[in-house]
Amino acid sequence: MQLLTFRQQTFPQIMNNKELITKFYMSFAKADADEMINCYDSIITFTDPAFGTLSSNEVKNMWRMLIERSKGNLEITFDNVEANDKTGSANWTAIYFYGDTQRKITNKISAKFEFDNGKIIKHTDHFNLWKWTQQAFGWKGYLFGWTSLMKKKIQSQTASLLQSYSSN
Repeated sequence: MQLLTFRQQTFPQIMNNKELITKFYMSFAKADADEMINCYDSIITFTDPAFGTLSSNEVKNMWRMLIERSKGNLEITFDNVEANDKTGSANWTAIYFYGDTQRKITNKISAKFEFDNGKIIKHTDHFNLWKWTQQAFGWKGYLFGWTSLMKKKIQSQTASLLQSYSSN
């Protein structure tokens, strides 16, 4: 952390929220879950179509699990980072290989953030789950990926994976 000196007093340099989002995604691109997690408040809420809503340690373990499961085969890019003192947004893309079949996924995501005291307190990712299921499951994803049944199945599977990861 850089320090600024003013009249013989030392103050920590506070990162603005746009820099915080940038740090989050740069850390993700480097597969550094701990640095990503450091951008979050200790009480964090995360929501997306695949995991549903997670809080605190679930969120932190989700990022750790996703990075570990990618085994270095994860490409993260981001742009359109915007932020003010309370809210922010960014667009990001994840390219990775999914499941036993190792199908290539290109997931385009729109993220929204809420901040408090220089940390992210709420993170919501939006993406087209039907497009994701088509890439992940082929024709089955095309036929059923838009249904609430498929969304529930995916959320159940991700919850089980996260629970198993968290208990290790």
